[in-house]
Amino acid sequence: MKQIVGVADMKVSNNTGESIITYSLGSCIGLVIYDPVVKVAGMLHYMLPESSLDKDKARAKPYMFADSGIPRLFKSAYQLGAVKQRMKIYAAGGAEILDQKGFFNIGKRNYMALKKMFFKNNVMINKQNVGGNVNRTVRIEISTGDIFVKTSGSQEVKI
Repeated sequence: MKQIVGVADMKVSNNTGESIITYSLGSCIGLVIYDPVVKVAGMLHYMLPESSLDKDKARAKPYMFADSGIPRLFKSAYQLGAVKQRMKIYAAGGAEILDQKGFFNIGKRNYMALKKMFFKNNVMINKQNVGGNVNRTVRIEISTGDIFVKTSGSQEVKI
């Protein structure tokens, strides 16, 4: 069974019969976390770096922003027994799709927000597939922690 993470959405599960997937990451970031000991997986699909851009929207949709979504993703995983030091972390997206000249740099700003938050909290990204100008779909199998990514016009590959 697939749990689908929409835009500005998050899912966390320890059901080893499931996978979690998010589609069409452009400038958005798909953040995947996995604790192999307790087999807890989580995925966040955030759109913008900072909730201060729109406080009302941040209250209504905290997963839309890096600074409000990322802590919730980790806390939800901790509630299922995940431990920060054991987590494998994968990031995808951060492309410049509609903004190929880099005027707004949303993809880059989204990625920098993630890096900054992780640096402050002593968290390392194990693998990533960010930047460029392609859309990405990301999927994690909860039973194994295997992560698969598909870019526009190509086959899904295991990371």
